[in-house]
Order: sequence, then structure tokens, then C-alpha cells
Amino acid sequence: MKALPVEPSNVAIAIGSRIRAAREAQRMTIEQVAEAAGLSKGFLSRVERDESSPSVSSLVTLCQVLSLPIGELFATPETHLTRADEAPRISLGGEGIVERLLTARSERRLQIIQAEIEPRGKGESELYAVDCDVDVLHVVRGRIELVMTNDRYELSAGDTLTFPGREPHSWVNPTDKPTTVLWVLVPAASR
Repeated sequence: MKALPVEPSNVAIAIGSRIRAAREAQRMTIEQVAEAAGLSKGFLSRVERDESSPSVSSLVTLCQVLSLPIGELFATPETHLTRADEAPRISLGGEGIVERLLTARSERRLQIIQAEIEPRGKGESELYAVDCDVDVLHVVRGRIELVMTNDRYELSAGDTLTFPGREPHSWVNPTDKPTTVLWVLVPAASR
């Protein structure tokens, strides 16, 4: 069997920002990490700015101090691009509404749904709840009225309302103009 000759790359892998992010997530100062890893503060600062490369042993020690698996420094982040005109349509109910899922179908941490609501469009006649911890409604254009068990909120373009996801609610576009809103569900609503 013949090996596939792959030419090595001279492109430096930028790991400094990931080291800094791990340090900050641990709420550690650069001084604390440098001391625990046996490195100088100046050298660690240069590593975090990708101006210096640590030796393998220094890198292993840094990762141990930061409780960071070494592989995470070199992993390709999982990204997903949704083009507005290609976002899949979904339906959570209501009249005069077109909803599109803007986040990846597989995303479990949160969901963003864009809703285009026609003039006088409205949600379910009975209040409903969504299976998530936090529900955020942001009005991009137009106006919307959110109806809850004991409250009504009138929101205009630029307004954002955050409420418990399992709180029963419905909505209506009370105007003769279209409305665009974003619903952000945290975590993603279970299916």
C-alpha cells in the first residue's frame, strides 16, 4: 500500500486566543497561570497573543493547569451558516405567519426563529407554552402584542421581552403593517 504524500504546512496554528479563553473561563489571572505552569508572565502573554510558541512540555503543563484537553486547542470549531432565504420553514401555529429556523436543526443550546407576521396576524386562540427555560422575543420591525396569563406587552421595533419559556402566552400583530420578530429559545425547544 502506498502512502499518500502530504506536504507539510508552514501556516502557524493560532492557539493563543484559546489558551486565553480557557484561562479567563477559569477566572485565573495571567500571573496565576504563569506561576502554576512554571513560565514567566511575559512569555505566557506572548503565547496568548500568538507571538511565541510554547514547547510541547510547556503546552502540556499549561493545559493541565487550565484543565483543558490538548486536542481542544487544535480542534476545528463546529460552525453552521444559515442563509436567510434557505432557512427551513417551521410552524408553531397561528394565522398569517411564516416562521423560519435560523439555527442549525441539530443545535441544542438555543434556537432562533424568525417570524414574518402579516397585518392582523395572530397566534393560537388559547395560550400555549414552549418547552424551554428562557424565551426571548425581539421585534425587528413593526409591532407585536404578547399576551400572557396576567399581562399584555406591546412591543415596537427594537424592543426585547425576556420571560420564562414555559409561561403560557400568545401574540397578535395589532396593526395594518407587517411585523418581523425573532424568537430565541434557550435551550432549544425539545421536539
